[in-house]
Amino acid sequence: MKVKFAGAAKTVTGSKHILQLWDNTTVLLDYGMYQGLGKDTYSLNASEIIDPKKVNALILSHAHIDHSGLIPKFVKDGYEGKIYCTPATYALCEIMLRDSAFIQEADVRYSNKRKGRTGKDAYEPLYTLADVDIALNQFEVIDTHEKFNVAPGVDATFIPNGHILGSAAVYLEIDEISEKSTLLFTGDIGRFNTSLIRDPECPPAADYVICESTYGDRLHNRNEDAEQELLEAVIDTLKRKRGKLIIPAFSLGRTQEIVFALNKLDLYGLLPDVKIYVDSPLATDATNITRDFSHLLNREVQRFAASRSDAFGFRKLTYIKRKEDSQALNFSKEPCVIISASGMADAGRVKHHIFHGIEDPSTTLLFVGYAEPMSLGGKLQRGEKEVTIFGETKRVKAEIRMITSLSAHGDYKEMIHYLSCQQPDKIKKLFLVHGDPDAQTSFKKHLEEAGFSAIFIPEMGESFEL
Repeated sequence: MKVKFAGAAKTVTGSKHILQLWDNTTVLLDYGMYQGLGKDTYSLNASEIIDPKKVNALILSHAHIDHSGLIPKFVKDGYEGKIYCTPATYALCEIMLRDSAFIQEADVRYSNKRKGRTGKDAYEPLYTLADVDIALNQFEVIDTHEKFNVAPGVDATFIPNGHILGSAAVYLEIDEISEKSTLLFTGDIGRFNTSLIRDPECPPAADYVICESTYGDRLHNRNEDAEQELLEAVIDTLKRKRGKLIIPAFSLGRTQEIVFALNKLDLYGLLPDVKIYVDSPLATDATNITRDFSHLLNREVQRFAASRSDAFGFRKLTYIKRKEDSQALNFSKEPCVIISASGMADAGRVKHHIFHGIEDPSTTLLFVGYAEPMSLGGKLQRGEKEVTIFGETKRVKAEIRMITSLSAHGDYKEMIHYLSCQQPDKIKKLFLVHGDPDAQTSFKKHLEEAGFSAIFIPEMGESFEL
């Protein structure tokens, strides 16, 4: 048996890991899209890393596009097997993959028109809405904790990992003729004691572990600090500067956390009389799905429902779907809060809001999660004074703020706590993926100090015998 790391190796996006047994039975863990990697992004996403017809099964850890976003292309290119996921992940993939296809088709039309390309010279999207519909027919929904067979000699179980709605680690029990072994793919490890999602569950001990490492080099502030920091940003921007507070936030997970935090502040009488907009059709749909799966949320949300029937809706909040309403916000002078996708600020409506507000000192850009260093969000977070948006150079006069405690990824102590139910001396190999090299190197050191050994940081495309 061997494993090949075909994505998210020494980088944070593009999760793809290939498990191959002695008889060539092949199981794919995630098939995600690269995001925020500049000019290399398209070519990385366009290249196929394995013949789709040779893959027996695909197991999806969660719905984020950097884990699921290339599945329609994989099916389009010939994959005919099943795609296993949890019920909430399927519901979210329905909207997120369609949104991804819609954006691609719109971008291609714009680019071809701008460059005058037609016929064979025209650009094509990686996949279309029609491709998404075909791919969705191959999904098979499996409840968490339910063991299921994915291929000869391979059984799998989803173990909730607290990252986003429906997310789960994948625990594999593998029976080859000569030996039996187990493998844990952590997916993205969530945080403990968060405002929405239940804590990650302890997975069974495994012989081999593939572990994320996004925040392997840092510690988050307390979750409780985030609401205070958010309130301070609202008051300072809208009341003192009389400007706009723009919050780039992923449509799934982070947007709902921000809305819930603002809802609590309003219930407690702390939030001033302000207008708040969630400007994202996808975030609106994702919020509705979160309501549908509210039984998966933690006890704090359940208790909140006793005071307000809707954790994600209150008088000061408006959800925007129409493009015309979004565009109107760019030219409005009224102080307000705008929560809009994407979280890395590299695409979507938030990029337009930043374009119009970045040279205004009364504007505040509040980042509430990780951004790839090469993305617009990453450049702004590290303090660049000039950035290029839509081909135009913009001077950064807006105030840049960050709240790190809202991350849906655990820090290195939380990830080690998550792995504490493993037996360090039992693990034969532990692989670190889904992280920048500096974070991975640091996390490896922290893991060794915690008693783990045989830790590997794979290169892109590298294979290991198990």
